[in-house]
Amino acid sequence: MNDEMPVWDYAPTPANHVPLSPLSFLKRTKDVYPDRTALIYGTRRYSWAECYQRCVRLSGALKKHGVGKGDVVSLFAANTPELFEAHFGVPMAGAVLNTINIRLDADTVAYILRHAESKLLITDAGFAATVREALEILGRDDLTVIDIVDGQFGPEESELLGLMEYEAFLDTADEASHWVLPDDEWQTLALNYTSGTSGRPKGVLYHHRGSYLMTMGTVLGWGLSGHPVYLYTVPMFHCNGWGHAWTMAALAGTVVCCRAVTADAIFEAIETHGVTHLGGAPIVLSMLVNAPDHEKRPVRHPVKVMTAGAPPPAAILEKIGALGMEVMQVYGLTETYGHVVQCAWQQEWNDLPATEQAEIKARQGVGFPMNEEVRVVNRDNGLEVPRDGETMGEILIRGNTVMKGYLKNPQATDEAFVGGWFHSGDLAVVHPDGYLEIRDRLKDIIISGGENISSVELEGVLYHHPAVAFAAVVARPDEKWGESPCAFLELKEGETVSEADIIAHCREHLAGFKIPKSVVFCELPKTATGKIQKFMLRDKARSL
Repeated sequence: MNDEMPVWDYAPTPANHVPLSPLSFLKRTKDVYPDRTALIYGTRRYSWAECYQRCVRLSGALKKHGVGKGDVVSLFAANTPELFEAHFGVPMAGAVLNTINIRLDADTVAYILRHAESKLLITDAGFAATVREALEILGRDDLTVIDIVDGQFGPEESELLGLMEYEAFLDTADEASHWVLPDDEWQTLALNYTSGTSGRPKGVLYHHRGSYLMTMGTVLGWGLSGHPVYLYTVPMFHCNGWGHAWTMAALAGTVVCCRAVTADAIFEAIETHGVTHLGGAPIVLSMLVNAPDHEKRPVRHPVKVMTAGAPPPAAILEKIGALGMEVMQVYGLTETYGHVVQCAWQQEWNDLPATEQAEIKARQGVGFPMNEEVRVVNRDNGLEVPRDGETMGEILIRGNTVMKGYLKNPQATDEAFVGGWFHSGDLAVVHPDGYLEIRDRLKDIIISGGENISSVELEGVLYHHPAVAFAAVVARPDEKWGESPCAFLELKEGETVSEADIIAHCREHLAGFKIPKSVVFCELPKTATGKIQKFMLRDKARSL
């Protein structure tokens, strides 16, 4: 019997097996397109060669100050070049990138710094008040703090909290600074915390392999080619800005940084810099649609928009299309590196009326190319729901762009991965063509008199009312029905409407048990990523 290894069973070697990492995209682009513009931020411009050198210097400076493999480097910063550079410079040092939501309160920021055991913090001086309080709560003397001073769009007077400013920090790097790819693609690249709307946020661990494949899947799924000009309206603290920093490096694109996301800033960037792509939650689309006429500018070239974060109302999608922007809805979670499902467009839909096209675009769709499988299953028996567009089930996901797990929380990790699938906690239906459509979070479904009511469906109807800018529906305790729908509405500027008008509008489109029993007019609380903070509205509904 021949004991020799079969000819098809060779072991991998350095020649044919290199760990996957998004850092390799930056190196290639620096070599191939060194002079192309990488970053634009006000008057600041960097070529890809310059961007690469700044990232290497950041890596060298981190190592100079004791940061090594596996150490966590936290950033509390707006979408400026420094935060973009950290997406490369931090992992170049072998460290773990932790970008913190700048909307969080000081106590939660302190919790994250403590839980992550951060070795170094880079913070924008514009947020000094929150960070100072967080550091006082944290009570650590060994945390090195570096200040970013934004001389263009930051506050005129900044309070410095750290050892030195960012540019001086880069200058501490050795001239011979170098870096290498990780020797294991499963090595942790980033640590992102969930929103923490109930209890403490969980730390989600990303690996280099997943971020590399997310990049490649985004290129294929969004149909990217050439050198796109990307406006970074997605906060880079949110799922690492959906991984688009690494995607733009792979394509040698141009990234236009955007510190304050406004309709005026977006229209100006499209006109001035020729922006071809941008991303954002539905609130960004609403902002553009509802912008005053003096802020709107004609879109003279194709602009593709990726939207996610909450199911976008079809009415908003129809109006954004009329502005000259092509929207693709995607779906994902912090635990899936961002988007893993997309509303992939079918050519035959081009002949449908604009209203019907918008209804289709409001669906989340099918899996991205890099994602292996997406299922919608009955939570009681684990069987896939029928493709009838009505039966709800939980979305389960499997693929290489699913997190490693939750930091220091094996129990929550095991619960998330029961049965070899990631359990999203989102409820959806599947249409006859196989496209899924989210109907609610498990925690957001309203059960009134034994009937399940989808808050998303009701919100979609409310958005069709011409006076409504933003809508959110939550459950309100009800003595007779157990709970009933309560609608919170933020109206467009200058519009007035009564509760009776809203209820009459809903009655035209919904079954009687789905109509809101109460309507509240107010400004809706929102996160930095545009999600309406329903947990705050639930508290308010309980106290009505």
